[in-house]
Amino acid sequence: MVAMDSTRAELAHLYRRAGFGARPEELDAALDRGYQASVDLLVAPPGADAGAVATPPPELDAEPRRLGKQSDRAAKRAYRIAHREQGEALVQWWLARMVAVDQPLAEKLALLWHGHWATSIRKVHSARLMLGQNQTLRSLGVGDFRELARAMVRDPALLIWLDARRNSKTLPNENLSRELIELFTLGIGHYAEDDVREAARALTGWRIDRRTGAARLVAALHDDRPKTVLAHTGDLDDRSLVDLLVAQQASARFVVTRLWQRLVLPTPPPDDVMGRLLAAYGPGRDVRALVRAMLLDPVFRSAAARHALVKQPIEYVVGALRALHVHPAAPVSVALLRLGQQPFQPPSVGGWPAGAAWLSTSAAQARVKFAQWVARQADLSVLAHLAPAARIDAVARLLSVDAWTPRTRTALAAASPDVEQLVTLALVAPEYVVN
Repeated sequence: MVAMDSTRAELAHLYRRAGFGARPEELDAALDRGYQASVDLLVAPPGADAGAVATPPPELDAEPRRLGKQSDRAAKRAYRIAHREQGEALVQWWLARMVAVDQPLAEKLALLWHGHWATSIRKVHSARLMLGQNQTLRSLGVGDFRELARAMVRDPALLIWLDARRNSKTLPNENLSRELIELFTLGIGHYAEDDVREAARALTGWRIDRRTGAARLVAALHDDRPKTVLAHTGDLDDRSLVDLLVAQQASARFVVTRLWQRLVLPTPPPDDVMGRLLAAYGPGRDVRALVRAMLLDPVFRSAAARHALVKQPIEYVVGALRALHVHPAAPVSVALLRLGQQPFQPPSVGGWPAGAAWLSTSAAQARVKFAQWVARQADLSVLAHLAPAARIDAVARLLSVDAWTPRTRTALAAASPDVEQLVTLALVAPEYVVN
């Protein structure tokens, strides 16, 4: 079994976790820079991203007008078509951006935060609002977590998703307050039901102007009386509530653990590692510094962390498209639908599952169909020009796979005379599916 050089394998691991995998030329450049310099480049890239500039957000038409109960069948059908087309344009844009960017960490974190502040267009019914949320996750997702949380509790798409636009002082709605505390900032076990009820009062009064897409506070609907949350009493509003929550030590540990389990290992960090990461996160709740500390941590660079995560479908699909220089097209959206993870459509406020949940029989079949499609679209001349025996290691280099197991290598050897079949099998091999 021919294995990738250990330094190159470590860098390949870095680019899988901090992005969507590295192309051979990207790994060559990373080898010249060294590991720490590559981390620094990923975490704090200089200048504009040419790939991002080349994939600007879609210019969405005016929102389809919402229809009343008396609308005829043709009008309802036209509304559904317009709504679906805008949603598809949004999905295609983000996939194209993830494939095109030169600085992938921002997109990887935007995807991570999309699963954290999970919001679905199926209920929001607005591509514009989902695009706005996506841009918020990207622009604020690498800075102070407090600023991200402050923005998200006023995010129009999230307010609609969690029924917060119906939250008033006469009839408080607890959906947003419960998820803000349990799923977004503190985690289970760090609050009481009274905290949820009181926090709901702090979040009252926000309404969405569907014409402009803006959220605004209606003072007459906001409860401005004192509230008590986590033993703190004051005239809490949405901002001061967020400030109170993210100042808790439990919040820091929660955020550190959430990112660790998405970027490093599925289990929480050991106490000594947690101490290092909390120090990096610091009183400024610095996500960029936290991610840098994770990527430089000895545990991240250890053999135990290598291939310990299963690629989520979006990571898998985007990584394959990037490696093979294939532009997203309609079949990609179909593949993600079959794999169970489409951008802007998480199944619940808890986001998508992780780990072995993606290794079902139906998912394996969907990966095969996608792999066949992408292999047909790709320019595989770099493999076709080689002798069949040399193609096995070449496809590993193309896909940044450290090494093939003997079993996989035998299967690839049988397929090596046909480069499309070879790439198809490589894309569904366990060595590529794991992260």
